[in-house]
Amino acid sequence: MGKLKVLSGEEVCKILILYGFEQVRQKGSHIIMQKKFENTSITVPVPNHRELMTGTIKSIIKQSGLPKELFEN
Repeated sequence: MGKLKVLSGEEVCKILILYGFEQVRQKGSHIIMQKKFENTSITVPVPNHRELMTGTIKSIIKQSGLPKELFEN
């Protein structure tokens, strides 16, 4: 297991877009990303900051259901 990269909110959004998420809205400094399925959807708020804290990235990984490896060095 590698160490998490230092990522910006914009970089995290680009990773989410590659895996089927789309930006549905932005409120203040938070970008709301969403992936729709037949009966449900996954919604992930991403702070639009220059550097996201490690705990924030871990929370985004957990909410999105994407593998941690996508966010590692």
